[in-house]
Amino acid sequence: MAEITETLLKKPDEDEEYLKYHESCPGCKIEKLKQFNNGIPLKHFFFVGIITLCAALPISSLFPFLYFMIRDFHIAKREEDISYYAGFVGSSFMLGRALTSLLWGLLADKYGRRPIIIFGAIIVVIFNTLFGVSVNFWMALSTRFLLGSLCGILGPIRAYASEICRKEHQALGMSVVSTTWGLGLVIGPAVGGYLAQPADKFPHIFSKESLFGRFPYFLPCLVISVFALVASIISIWLPETLHNHSKDKDTRDVRESSLEVNSSESTYSHKTSLLKNWPLMSAIMVYCVFQLHDMAYSEIFSLWAVSPRKIGGLSYTSSDVGEVLSITGVGMLFFQLFLYSWIEALVGTVWISRIGAVITIPLLASYPFIARLSGTILSVVLNCASMLKNVLSVAITTGLLVMQNRAVSQEQRGSANGISMTAMSLFKAVGPATGGALLSWGQRRQNAHFLPGTHMVFFVLNVVEFIGLVMTFKPFMALPEDKSSTSVPDPESQGNIYVE
Repeated sequence: MAEITETLLKKPDEDEEYLKYHESCPGCKIEKLKQFNNGIPLKHFFFVGIITLCAALPISSLFPFLYFMIRDFHIAKREEDISYYAGFVGSSFMLGRALTSLLWGLLADKYGRRPIIIFGAIIVVIFNTLFGVSVNFWMALSTRFLLGSLCGILGPIRAYASEICRKEHQALGMSVVSTTWGLGLVIGPAVGGYLAQPADKFPHIFSKESLFGRFPYFLPCLVISVFALVASIISIWLPETLHNHSKDKDTRDVRESSLEVNSSESTYSHKTSLLKNWPLMSAIMVYCVFQLHDMAYSEIFSLWAVSPRKIGGLSYTSSDVGEVLSITGVGMLFFQLFLYSWIEALVGTVWISRIGAVITIPLLASYPFIARLSGTILSVVLNCASMLKNVLSVAITTGLLVMQNRAVSQEQRGSANGISMTAMSLFKAVGPATGGALLSWGQRRQNAHFLPGTHMVFFVLNVVEFIGLVMTFKPFMALPEDKSSTSVPDPESQGNIYVE
């Protein structure tokens, strides 16, 4: 096997380190590509965005119609109990993902990011379609659980986004993941809201006797599954970023020594325990708290919007909710494309998360008062509030994701993201069930003297947000020493290249 030996970096004493490259190793090819190409890998970022969107769309697409689906299953005895059962269906996905995310991360570190991503996209096609034809509560619950268990895309795609580009573009790579993920959590409900119950909304196109008339929630699931099929085909062209020659002792030893970037400190090898990496673990814990808040908010917002006004809701239809979330998605996309990088460079990843949390608290406190509005004023104010809330959420998420991926080396990145996904999914599994139960409880106490109705609901959300804010400060959160460098650092630090 032909091997190319290249000068990788110079230590402070000007001694040169060398790394043997394997021509057949996909990870080595990506490192060489990054070494000689300073530009942004737009094509690969586009693929990352499509695949991330594929994984995100099914998560919240059911929220606008879940209230009506549970009602049609006739499992709730009272109208106030519908949100309670809806919470369990929403949580089943996250519970399944929590049980398997670490496993998918370990498999991605062993066999590569690409096969896990392809398999996950195919799982979305299968089980999201089955959820759309659910005939009872238990079928809906089990298909969502299996979808969460078997779709392990998000952890590997995060690792992939940080490995496919140079260090200076990693924030953009994480922004692509968090933006498309956030868009998926917005576009998904928009698709669900517009396309659910098509026989009622578009009787001139869909009859009551048609497939979409007999399964009123199948059409939005089918549309998302078709998109997932396209994403699974696109993922075939993803270049692998993981090195496949780790069993070569000489090469492995040199690769591990090359992780000593501009210091004489001990190497950060794959033997280092991730659980002892406090910068990583603290970032994951803070991330989990904010994700718990965001998931509970997503569940509560849609259920609150479609609830009758007599119990504190807005009496919106699923189409109305879809319209609000579509406008929210446009605003969020604009923020991430044109404003986030500038703000992040100005205040830093940690402070952008803190500022976002501070602004979120008074914003959520205003939601019960928004419910008192009507007509055009209600529409304008609600759209602005929803857009601002989701922009702040995606800003917080992006900063924390960058910190997590910079705290570990490539050999551990899949496992690190697996731990992050497991912990986050456990918190998110609590979110919908707790959010649905909280909203149901709040709607039953409209005449309470202390925080009546939905005032209590949004107060509890703010408590969670405040806890996340406090955790971003020392001594809890520790800023990571940048471990994101892979085998090839910036060209400016390199010596001459020669072929052996």
